[in-house]
Amino acid sequence: MIVHHDNQLDCLTLEMGDRFDFSIHRAFRDACLGDGKPSRSYVIDMGAVTGMDSSALGMLLLLREHAGSDHADIRIVNTSPELRKTLRVAGFDKLFTLH
Repeated sequence: MIVHHDNQLDCLTLEMGDRFDFSIHRAFRDACLGDGKPSRSYVIDMGAVTGMDSSALGMLLLLREHAGSDHADIRIVNTSPELRKTLRVAGFDKLFTLH
């Protein structure tokens, strides 16, 4: 996972690796919740992700809660059709902006 923070826009971008699963839970949490103060917006780039598990969905929900729930600006981008379908079936298209 590669983390980039644009200080000017206060946007945190996470470029996920090939697996989005429990093995990166700590790194994901530290990147998103590390200093306790939420960023203005978040971009989760899933262009390299080939698979994810239920803990990945849980991590996204924790990020949404930290970022302000219904007021959160979180975009999930570059998802494969398969992952996009999984996110839609889970109802995440109503909680996040999917690109």
